[in-house]
Amino acid sequence: MSWKKKVFENFRLYAVTDLREADPSIFKKVEEAYRGGADIVQLRSKTLTDGELFRIGLRMRKVAHRFQKLFFVNDRPDLALALEADGVHLGQDDLPIAQVRRLLKGKQIFIGKSTHSLAQALQAVQEGVDYIGVGPIFETPTKPTYQAVGIELVKRVSKRVRIPFVCIGGVDQGNLKQVVEAGAKRIAVVRAIFGAKDVYVATKKLREVLED
Repeated sequence: MSWKKKVFENFRLYAVTDLREADPSIFKKVEEAYRGGADIVQLRSKTLTDGELFRIGLRMRKVAHRFQKLFFVNDRPDLALALEADGVHLGQDDLPIAQVRRLLKGKQIFIGKSTHSLAQALQAVQEGVDYIGVGPIFETPTKPTYQAVGIELVKRVSKRVRIPFVCIGGVDQGNLKQVVEAGAKRIAVVRAIFGAKDVYVATKKLREVLED
């Protein structure tokens, strides 16, 4: 088994960037996130140009592979392919999974999909994704137009879904235990890591709760 597949099969903590500008401090933060225990870091931005995303992505991938951790891209199979990323995460309104597989031309790129209900989660499994995102569990400014799905959905998904699922949306140090007790083994966070004063310490504390 390749180290990438091994990391993916055992991942617990997934850190998602939310870049508003091409800030070079992100590389140090990404390094601290991996050092603190993040298994995956995702490049996400709703504002940067393709050129900026490509340049940042190249450096992020190098940092990831130096730690033998994974680097994913949000929304963009084309960018994931150009960057030789380890994975791509898609939303409900993005290209169909079968089409994305064709675009990726047989490359070993993990595909994830956001889901907001049990029906969507089960549909994504049928489509053949490698993992699903479930959320937003709590209200979060990174998804202002989505209503929180709540802890109850975590319980239902944990009973029905056998592929990896990652809980996202407002999860932080204060409510993580509640999410884990509902059946979550994996979480994805934005602000709880990249909004922290000390990224390394914040990541380490989240990891400790996941492994408790």
